[in-house]
Amino acid sequence: MTEILPSYVEGEWWTPASAARATEVRDASTGEVVARVSTDGLDLGAALDHARTVGQASLGELTFHQRAVRLKQLALALTERKAELYALSSRTGATTQDSWVDIDGGIGVLFAYSSKGRRELPNAKVYVDGGVENLSKDGSFLGRHIYTRLRGVAVQINAFNFPVWGALEKFAPAFLAGVPTLVKPATPTGYLAEAMVRVMVESGLLPAGSLQLVSGSVPDLFDELRLGDLVAFTGSASTAEQLRAHECVQTGGVRFTSETDSINASVLGTDAVAGTPEFDAYIKQLVAEMTTKAGQKCTAIRRAIVPTAAVDDVIAAVRERLSARVVLGDPRAEGVTMGPLASTAQREEVLRQVGRLQAGGGELVIGTTDAPIVRHVDGSERPAPDGAFVAPMLLRFPDAQSPAVNEIEAFGPVSSIIGYGTLDEASALVARGGGSLVTSVATHDPEVAVALATGMAAYNGRVLFLDRDDARSSTGHGSPLPNLVHGGPGRAGGGEELGGIRAVLHHMQRTAVQGSPAMMTALTGVWHQGAAARPYEQDGGVHPFRKSLAELHVGDQVRSGSRTVTLDDIETFAAFTGDTFYAHMDETAASANPFFPGRVAHGYLLVSWAAGLFVDPAPGPVLANSGLENLRFVTPVSPGDDIRVELTAKQITPRETDEYGEVRWDAVLKNQHDDIVATYDVLTLVAKEQAAA
Repeated sequence: MTEILPSYVEGEWWTPASAARATEVRDASTGEVVARVSTDGLDLGAALDHARTVGQASLGELTFHQRAVRLKQLALALTERKAELYALSSRTGATTQDSWVDIDGGIGVLFAYSSKGRRELPNAKVYVDGGVENLSKDGSFLGRHIYTRLRGVAVQINAFNFPVWGALEKFAPAFLAGVPTLVKPATPTGYLAEAMVRVMVESGLLPAGSLQLVSGSVPDLFDELRLGDLVAFTGSASTAEQLRAHECVQTGGVRFTSETDSINASVLGTDAVAGTPEFDAYIKQLVAEMTTKAGQKCTAIRRAIVPTAAVDDVIAAVRERLSARVVLGDPRAEGVTMGPLASTAQREEVLRQVGRLQAGGGELVIGTTDAPIVRHVDGSERPAPDGAFVAPMLLRFPDAQSPAVNEIEAFGPVSSIIGYGTLDEASALVARGGGSLVTSVATHDPEVAVALATGMAAYNGRVLFLDRDDARSSTGHGSPLPNLVHGGPGRAGGGEELGGIRAVLHHMQRTAVQGSPAMMTALTGVWHQGAAARPYEQDGGVHPFRKSLAELHVGDQVRSGSRTVTLDDIETFAAFTGDTFYAHMDETAASANPFFPGRVAHGYLLVSWAAGLFVDPAPGPVLANSGLENLRFVTPVSPGDDIRVELTAKQITPRETDEYGEVRWDAVLKNQHDDIVATYDVLTLVAKEQAAA
């Protein structure tokens, strides 16, 4: 791997004609050259245009569900070849556990977004947001909000610490939204990102132009961006500030989101004294955050905020656990639990920042800035002058208000400990970090948790509460999940990554559309009240429940006959179900209620009758009733009233990997005066094709 690391652009692997100006990338443990990186001569503008044209066209042919299925298939393809990725990952300084976080974590994001896309998005190309806004008295003019994909390219600039997860956690929501991606990995670990992209390309699963990779520097990148493009940046706050100031972001309409430096904290609750499960969980988590990926995590704990009386106990417990659990060395050596930093340049930067922390009042109470003794592949233990090794370090700050501890980040296995007196003081110290990705709290006292959440949640993108009940199942302080927002305010960048479907919608434009019910139906694929409907008597006489998905259309409708409600019906239902609420059984009490004219029918009796009025009972394409949503009772029904139902096919969602799909039916119950009695959605599972005779 000592040749030029290729880029993947315009559907082909590309390398520069000359390696004269290439940057050498070295093994983090041994200093051996792993690869050379250069983009000399790369036509970046052509790559972006390829994404905007070819990538947009290929992704645009797919629905949300079809893209979601591709994500799962890509995850499986990476899983089959992850041994190759693990082997390369060790060269970045990652232990097997570190590699699991990066590689399996990234693959897990693809699985998660595949699942969420099929569960929470329609099998369509437009996402409808919120309910209908009726903009006219007669219902002829409506408004809705829809999301459509941005028509540019998602440029993803990633940090060196997570070359696989960092790329895939941005790629997955962009792909699901239908926006092509151009990945720019950090140079020190870009060879692992290249290997990941190569597996994805060789799988044959990527639509043309949907993913490109640039291995090396991109100095003129922002000059090539335009409206419709978006940038997701992970790195330093200073670099993010420079990029955000570019004209394309300021006035050109390019969306820019960043996830940057973060002085994350972990607070030990006042109840979590030594000997409690919460104290033990706190120590275990703090040491894990100091040593996992050698502390090179944007979410790592940089400040341990503990009650002043517990500072010495925490230091002693951390020292003991580090001594018992941590073996520093080459990740390929047996027994090693913590590897080097990603590069010697990163090692020097971490040591420089530790020096600044010391100058700012920090006392080094655990660890040393001297070159550590490390374990080598041959089993020997000696210094490694060409490796990027740094020992775990903990600094104590007697002055919790010191600017250094609250502002300086040593991006490695380095944390600081400060004491607090009251919970308000603890919250204020969290806030001194200027905005964080995550703060964790170890407490079993709900009052402590509420007080801290109230005081400091607004300064964090995520808050983890750790206690004896969730310590074993918790994913931990430093593990962003695809289900939840990953980002934070202020210094942390102000952006959001992940966060479930929110992250998908970040790659789309929310637009208010206005028009008639017929137009709203056409634009959204969802039938709207007032749009044309086809009663089955006027549509060949075939009941909609006798139609497969291939035959059913949005707007197909059943209009039932009527049924009269009697007092005997109400009393029978009450006796049978045990629902003897006074509004159904006591005329005097019901009449005194401002909502009822007297005794009324049970709402669930009416819904049950409605099913009897619209259901076609014989076996057929309708396989099951899978639920009922948005039920609203509007007008009470008294003995002697009639009810009837209109059931209209509202939305049809085929399932990509099953022989059936879901049909959402618009149900409206009315009385003899045409007053609406109830509205709701009925959900059914329907076969895609008619069963063979």
